[in-house]
Amino acid sequence: MSRVGRSPIFLDDKVQVTVGGNNIITVKGAKSSMNFEINPLITAQIEGKKLTLVRTNETKQAKSMHGMYRALLQNAVHGLTKGFSRSLELHGVGYRATVAGKKLELSLGFSHPVVFEIPEGIEIKVEKQTLITINGYNKETVGQVAAKVRSFRPPEPYLGKGVRYQGEKIRRKAGKSAGK
Repeated sequence: MSRVGRSPIFLDDKVQVTVGGNNIITVKGAKSSMNFEINPLITAQIEGKKLTLVRTNETKQAKSMHGMYRALLQNAVHGLTKGFSRSLELHGVGYRATVAGKKLELSLGFSHPVVFEIPEGIEIKVEKQTLITINGYNKETVGQVAAKVRSFRPPEPYLGKGVRYQGEKIRRKAGKSAGK
């Protein structure tokens, strides 16, 4: 049996989970709700404050989906109760960020500012001008937005300038050395 799929998902008082027809699971929280359509090889059972997933048979496909659906549902429960967060740092002279309404405006050394539309369900805060925090209830969307913002100016290996995840280590290369 899948080690991940075997463990139950413990539900908070803040979250409400319902199993509907056609294997559709709805997870509702204070912030939003998420729907998951589960393959018929996996069935969900709610027992009190526990959600467990059970395989209907022992095929390779059922075994591979068991842990995946459990992880997706666990992320949904965690996201709707506590939320997910990702932080980015700006390194470089004159690099700064501001949030105006539903737009993130970045000055990254280009001749023009980079404007990014903030998607629905995502909240972006700029604590300092060089520290961006991305919050949301969907782990996939938070990671995708963080990767998109980082892709505007990824860190370069010579000076380390660019947008990087907080705590990310950049392997620096040596520059040109002087000749003889």
